[in-house]
Amino acid sequence: MDKDSALELSQDMVKDQTYFLSHLSQDQLKRLIFPLGCLSKDKVRKLATEFDLPNKERKDSQGICFLGKIRFSDFIGRHIGEKEGVILEAETGDFLGKHRGFWFYTIGQRQGLRLPGGPWYVVEKDVKNNVVFISQLECKVRHGPRFCNCTLIVEHGEDGNEDVAVVHLSEDDQGLAAGQFAAFYQGRTCLGSGVILESWDDQGFPVCAKALENARMEDKSLLGKPWLHIF
Repeated sequence: MDKDSALELSQDMVKDQTYFLSHLSQDQLKRLIFPLGCLSKDKVRKLATEFDLPNKERKDSQGICFLGKIRFSDFIGRHIGEKEGVILEAETGDFLGKHRGFWFYTIGQRQGLRLPGGPWYVVEKDVKNNVVFISQLECKVRHGPRFCNCTLIVEHGEDGNEDVAVVHLSEDDQGLAAGQFAAFYQGRTCLGSGVILESWDDQGFPVCAKALENARMEDKSLLGKPWLHIF
């Protein structure tokens, strides 16, 4: 097949998977077939009942596809292992608890922290020292059927460097986190995606910048104290 393959939105926008497939190459897309893409989940369940399929009453999966009933944390623990580290508050550096390894956490994560006084969100990870920084600033990624208009400017890399795109959203979204994918669409066609390197608010400041700045400080003794202005 010489013609390029297109990744289209499915009939069921709630269950649509194009966001997760948006980074696939043309070579990979040409080998894929989605026979249920034109059907809604309710229609699929109805057909499963009519044909008396063994999985007709199976509940929707809330975990990672193809892992079966194993939880994500158990899967990660089995393949990577555990290493105890500390959880610190990003603004103050206060010790708030311990964790089993930074790889169990994602930026923006709220669930699973099990800490009092929340809600808490993961805002930074010190990979070298196995430290997880949390804050009460909301900084997470949302996934769902809603789209946002945007403009995209591609800055071509030089000397073999990868291209970088600057994206301006039509509305504010505090749920953008570095390391996540941003997928782009034209009509019902998914054009592709890229990894978010950093996000900025409408004032030009990095999202969660203060929390990240304090999290990286070596000396936190002056946090919370007034600044001295010398003229």
